[in-house]
Amino acid sequence: MPHRLLLVEDDADLSGTLTEALAGEGYLVDHASDGHRGLHLGLSRPYDVMVIDRCLPAIDGLDLLVRLRSRAVPARALMLTALGAVDDRIAGLDSGADDYLPKPFDLDELSARLRALCRRAADATEALRIGGGLLDLALRDAVLPSGDRVPLSAREFELLRILAARPSTVHSRAELRRRVFDEAPAPSIVDTYVYYLRRKLGRAAIRTVHGLGYRLGEL
Repeated sequence: MPHRLLLVEDDADLSGTLTEALAGEGYLVDHASDGHRGLHLGLSRPYDVMVIDRCLPAIDGLDLLVRLRSRAVPARALMLTALGAVDDRIAGLDSGADDYLPKPFDLDELSARLRALCRRAADATEALRIGGGLLDLALRDAVLPSGDRVPLSAREFELLRILAARPSTVHSRAELRRRVFDEAPAPSIVDTYVYYLRRKLGRAAIRTVHGLGYRLGEL
């Protein structure tokens, strides 16, 4: 299957060149010319890899990546920038980037780095740790510390996956409702599915952070 790639770059000439070159290598490329559009695409579509410019209109590239990571977007990210100092590279990596390429760059080097990121994504673990248990991403069920497997519905799995992908993040009910339940009219649907998961996996599986939302617990 071709890899899906999100390109967030405001330079029209560069984005046109990159889109054509990457599409020629088999990537399915979506382009955003500012941070707002990049955020919308990154949250609404699944990508294998992202190429994000550091200096963007509307939302800066660092802030964009922080926001995507806070929403458990797992796509590998390469940051492009004219800022090549060590401190700039560190800031990019700390914001959630997997790689950092200063401008100007060679297209062949960019392609090689993207291939490496895609290989890393393919080799990534097939499970997310939840205390002494885990969430099996391939079979889409939970594995208790005893080794027993617990089947999950599609929405139970997705809710638990979002929490497990960023275990230290507190997710608001509004965010979880938007991401898992397609803006269901009743906000209480999130609480209902948290109840379902706790009934299957134990009350400690999901922690309530009063006034804020939910975060991952442990099995």
